[in-house]
Amino acid sequence: MPVPKRKRSHARKHSRDANKGLDVKAVTACKNCNAVIIPHVVCKECGHYKGRKIMVTKVERAMKRGQVRKAQQERSAQRQEPVAEAKAE
Repeated sequence: MPVPKRKRSHARKHSRDANKGLDVKAVTACKNCNAVIIPHVVCKECGHYKGRKIMVTKVERAMKRGQVRKAQQERSAQRQEPVAEAKAE
């Protein structure tokens, strides 16, 4: 198996890696909420792409989850009320 004859110097190694720099990404504003986004990507803040609602956002999911939990608590409270009234009689 071939093995290098000499150690590669730091200068040669680093000059080879010097061309691997990161490119600056272009940014635009969302047409719906004016949040900063990358072009051709769904907005994470409002879930819109090209003026249409595409995705449900994290905040919307949390609000819906809260409403579901509140409804469940109300239902369980209604179930427990008749039991409490029956015990009182």
